[in-house]
Amino acid sequence: MLRFSLSLWLCLIGTSLPLLAQTETPAPNPLETPLKSPLLPAIDRPLTPLERRQLLLYIDQRDAEAQAKYDAGLNEEAFPIWYEVIKLNRYLGAKEEVKSLGKVGLAAWNRDRTEDVKLITARLKALQQTAETNQTMDGELLALLGTSYQQVRAFNEAIIIYDKILANARQSGDNLAVEATLNKLGQIHLSRFDYQKAAPVYEELLTISKAQNNSLTQGIYLQRLAEIYRESLQPANAVKIKEEIAETQIRNQQIQLIPALKIQIGLDYQALKDANKASQNFQEAYSLAFALQQYGTAGEALNKLAELYKSYQQVDYALQIYQELIKVHELGYNYYGLMNTYDQIGQIYLERKNYPQALLAFQKGAELAQAIRYREQYFQTQITQVNQAINNPEQ
Repeated sequence: MLRFSLSLWLCLIGTSLPLLAQTETPAPNPLETPLKSPLLPAIDRPLTPLERRQLLLYIDQRDAEAQAKYDAGLNEEAFPIWYEVIKLNRYLGAKEEVKSLGKVGLAAWNRDRTEDVKLITARLKALQQTAETNQTMDGELLALLGTSYQQVRAFNEAIIIYDKILANARQSGDNLAVEATLNKLGQIHLSRFDYQKAAPVYEELLTISKAQNNSLTQGIYLQRLAEIYRESLQPANAVKIKEEIAETQIRNQQIQLIPALKIQIGLDYQALKDANKASQNFQEAYSLAFALQQYGTAGEALNKLAELYKSYQQVDYALQIYQELIKVHELGYNYYGLMNTYDQIGQIYLERKNYPQALLAFQKGAELAQAIRYREQYFQTQITQVNQAINNPEQ
């Protein structure tokens, strides 16, 4: 019975077997298809200087043709030409081919040509392996491979290459190469949102910059570190870096930048539960911003300070700050800020059941809301509720 069933099954599927053989043949790898050109020697031998010059001229011409088609959106015409260019560059040496692969790979990445990127990445890996096996890898080829891997977004491979370059630079004492390579590694880690690996890179760059007494690069690296520690939710490290930034800004007489930075430092201290230092930084931000007539920033600093006091149940201090905030918003003609401040004052008095003061605050807020035509219904609702509480004190 089993034999019969098996035979019957084979008969039933027999008609479908030819269909299985009709699967599509994979497209040939354009990097491996044969290349014929009158500019190439008929036998395997090195190019003469004349042949090399002629080939370079032809490659430049074909590359320009491909670029023009690519720029015109004719991808299906551009990439076959570029593959020809890559294979022609192969005759000029590994370095020329790696450069060509990187350029075409970047173009493919920018047009979401995933298969092209995979083929190009695979070829880069093959060239790297060949160079390592044959011990022909030098510093220039390593650098070209790192750049090309970066262009095709093969970041793991790029990091491995740059780590090798960095080790070589440290060993030879080439400080310029160390700094340049660290910058490349830092950029890769940031592009991948890998803040844990980016932080030590930029810390080292900052140390190098301080040793060079280069205030420009110090500022750049400090900003990078502030961003890293903010995004990775490390307020303790963020505070340290931002305080260094503030010192740098003072030295460079960039006083106008300090109030906004002080607010950020205050928020970091607040996250660290250090209310005193948070309050101190908010107050410093307000004082300096007010002196500089930066009323928007001054208002923000006071608002953060009031919220801080409220979070610690020090409502009387918060009310005093809101009264000061009203003056700042008036100086800055910030009607939206004024409206919200009166709302905050009204809410505090409402919680304290001080209905006359709450009503007064909400009425002022309602006037502003009507003037700017925003949240009018909200304030009318608050006024109605307060009036009901005044008229029905037992409820």
